[in-house]
Amino acid sequence: MSRSIDYGNLMHRAMRGLIQEVLTDVQMNGLPGAHHFFITFDTTHPKAELADWLRDRYPSEMTVVMQHWYDGLEVTDDGFSVTLNFGDAPERLYVPYDAIQTFVDPSVEFGLRFETQEVEDDGDEEDADDLEAEDDTPTEADVVSLDSFRK
Repeated sequence: MSRSIDYGNLMHRAMRGLIQEVLTDVQMNGLPGAHHFFITFDTTHPKAELADWLRDRYPSEMTVVMQHWYDGLEVTDDGFSVTLNFGDAPERLYVPYDAIQTFVDPSVEFGLRFETQEVEDDGDEEDADDLEAEDDTPTEADVVSLDSFRK
């Protein structure tokens, strides 16, 4: 088997590290100025934690907004927990970084999108980030168009 550099997965790890660094700063210092985040994540991810009623309402993906009110932001090496308000019903969420599909800060027109990779299931518990895509095509990292978040 020939060895190659998997730039796609390396880029994804770097982008997730950027998200972790940004959220760690927000955890310590709060959201500066007009910054706020739209974070879309895969609700089917096995390590994502959310209330059953939210999982029922968003069976495949969910976009959350961290802006005016959020509480208890806790950032770890694997993901983050936060309490958000859903129609006057505060709910605690845990979002693993590898469940994140998009991360957007519209205040500065910044966005990241993580392309899905198809990986073979060989029964190993390895992280999908460490596996190559089936077709050996590197994963693309795209900037998200903010038009989809504008009203």
